[in-house]
Amino acid sequence: MGTREILETMEFGPAPENTDDAREWLRKSSCRFGHLINGEWIRSDSLETQNPATGEPLAHISVGGAAEVDTAVEAATEALPKWQAIGSNARARHLYALARIMQKRSRLFAVIETMDNGKPIRESRDIDIPLAIRHFYFHAGAAQLMNSELPGRRPVGVCGQIIPWNFPLLMLAWKVAPALAMGNTVVLKPAEYTSLTAMLFADCLFEVGIPPGVVNIVTGGAQTGQIIVEHDGIDKIAFTGSTAVGREIRRRTAGAGKSITLELGGKSAYIVFDDADLDSAVEGLVDAIWFNQGEVCCAGSRLLVQEGVSERFHAKLRRRMEKLRVGDPLDKSIDVGAIVHPAQLQSITQRVSEGLKTGGNLFQPTVGLPAQGCFYPPTLITEVAPASPLMQEEIFGPVLVGTTFRTPEEAADLANNSRYGLAASVWSENINLALDIAPKLVCGSVWVNSTNMFDAAAGFGGRRESGFGREGGWEGLHGYTRPAGSNARRNRNTRAMRTKAQRQDRASDAVHRTYKLYIGGKHVRPDGGHYMAASTLNGEVIGLVGRGNRKDIRNSVEAARKARGWAKATAYTRSQVLYYLAENLSLRTEEFAACIVRHAGSSISAARREVSASVERLFHFAAWADKNDGLVHSVPIRGIAMATNEPVGVIGMICPAFYPLIGAISLAAPAIAMGNTCIVVPSENMPLPAIDLCQVIETSDIPAGVVNVVTGEQNELAKCLASHDDVDSVWYFGSGNPREVEHASAGNLKRTWTARAEDLDWLDPSPAQVREFLYQATEVKNIWIPYGE
Repeated sequence: MGTREILETMEFGPAPENTDDAREWLRKSSCRFGHLINGEWIRSDSLETQNPATGEPLAHISVGGAAEVDTAVEAATEALPKWQAIGSNARARHLYALARIMQKRSRLFAVIETMDNGKPIRESRDIDIPLAIRHFYFHAGAAQLMNSELPGRRPVGVCGQIIPWNFPLLMLAWKVAPALAMGNTVVLKPAEYTSLTAMLFADCLFEVGIPPGVVNIVTGGAQTGQIIVEHDGIDKIAFTGSTAVGREIRRRTAGAGKSITLELGGKSAYIVFDDADLDSAVEGLVDAIWFNQGEVCCAGSRLLVQEGVSERFHAKLRRRMEKLRVGDPLDKSIDVGAIVHPAQLQSITQRVSEGLKTGGNLFQPTVGLPAQGCFYPPTLITEVAPASPLMQEEIFGPVLVGTTFRTPEEAADLANNSRYGLAASVWSENINLALDIAPKLVCGSVWVNSTNMFDAAAGFGGRRESGFGREGGWEGLHGYTRPAGSNARRNRNTRAMRTKAQRQDRASDAVHRTYKLYIGGKHVRPDGGHYMAASTLNGEVIGLVGRGNRKDIRNSVEAARKARGWAKATAYTRSQVLYYLAENLSLRTEEFAACIVRHAGSSISAARREVSASVERLFHFAAWADKNDGLVHSVPIRGIAMATNEPVGVIGMICPAFYPLIGAISLAAPAIAMGNTCIVVPSENMPLPAIDLCQVIETSDIPAGVVNVVTGEQNELAKCLASHDDVDSVWYFGSGNPREVEHASAGNLKRTWTARAEDLDWLDPSPAQVREFLYQATEVKNIWIPYGE
């Protein structure tokens, strides 16, 4: 074809990427790879991996079992103290060196990634590999600043990391870089379909001199991952993958004391208002859903278009779809590459076929698909009902489903009508409208007039069944550190440390008291009509308190949900309410001190100290209410990425057995300061101070339902809270094993915070401990706002 004909037709010619270097690298290893354990290659039984675009065999990958995982964990454990001892500057230098060597080999990484995964070479070359490198550069800086900027935090320990097949090298970087920066060691399992760039990364580890055992790579399938998850020597699990597997991981790790980060499935909304630049929104949508063949957890797979422009928008979109090129991913002119594996192609085909039985209009452009390989055409399905499986279930392929809306309120409701909460895109030329909608969307990231924007400086993660925890940015470092041991004198709150009070300090009430539950701003009797004894440490009964049950928890959660307007109150308002609560509590110091003396048998001076510390704690979190600011991340765009702190939602709290007043206040105060509502389960042994606190709460301008108090058997009520789908987080400081709480929380993958009460200093917490409470009381949402013409 001559130049004249080319200019007339504007046809793309083939632009194949050279694969010689990649094939030479494979040949050097005889196309067979073992596990990297303690700096050595160890082979075991293997499986064959293929190029999904051609079906061509690429390599044989070893499959790790219990023996290989044991050896890797032992190596990581042995390397841990040495890796921490080299210091933050030395770790920063290692991470910097890794970034540099990856940068030098970036084209080789890109070609291998495309051959192994099927994604277009343009995406591997221009997005995946540069962003993976960026994570190592960013976290080299984080390592350098750890001591000064993260005081009171220390490494978690040995990290088990399981990554998916859709972004093999990028997900490796998301997990390995922060773990190493904070002084942890790693046992990493790549996806069984796409392990090759992890093997090339292992070469880089040798080249820059990472000490043996710091990074161990054990390849294999789901069973290998299960062994890592359940291994007693692993201190943290970081998993990216399906919600079903994430839920199973939560259940299997329940009660094991492991730190967990889960980045799971999504069904992200792509909202187009009638004032949007429709042409830009169409181009953004191409990136949102057909980037990486739609095999993206945060893909904009749910299209919501305002009714007035829906026909025009859909027409523009269909015309654009006709121009998409599907084919050999190693061709630089290709837009949509190959699906990663025949099993995934079959899953996409089946989900679409079954979903269309519930309705929807199917459109697929007249693009030619290659005769061999795993390919699926770009697909648009409109007029889909909000409850349809197409709209609710993650398809994880190049399939876009859509419906329309009329008002901004309806758009937000439709966007939130999902069990997922990973990301969303909002398109409008009215920045006021966009920034009004963004906070209403229950998700971890919101992109304004943009989509699929990522950077190492901005944390990424989800809510609801999209998981919990963040990866990237300062917020992502939290998952790879934990508070250092406080200066608390452990077990000083045990029975042995309590002194006997004088008999006159325990004088019984002149009038018999009726201790009720506090739900929705009212003192109510327990649903079952059952009561339990509140006693002194010597067993003397000093009152009967309600024994709450599942229905009382249900009622309190309903009340907490109805009070969600508390989150919309200004931070200044919340601070003033907490100050007022502190003021009212201080006026009743002697009364509460006497109650603590009767319960705990402590001296009156110790009891007064607890009340005084409780007042101070309320003042402290009142001060934080309007000062726990978010961040503006320095991301490489013409625009800003705002990390905003939002309330978690409804938090269930199991109070410590001792310190009956300050234990309850230390949990409730940061939660309500940050805009959450809560259900407080007081000390089972000493519930009376928390019950009396309800009288102070109802006279301190705290709206009904913001704080609910349910007394009873803590472990029984904890399980009710953990299994309730409308509870967003459970904080457990009870005396039992938190396993059942964590296991039950897998139902809706709510956040949990479980810790031994004796590990915290309740009377005089460290700054790091205070920060931990604020962290647990907030979710971080990153709002990306580009600017300029």
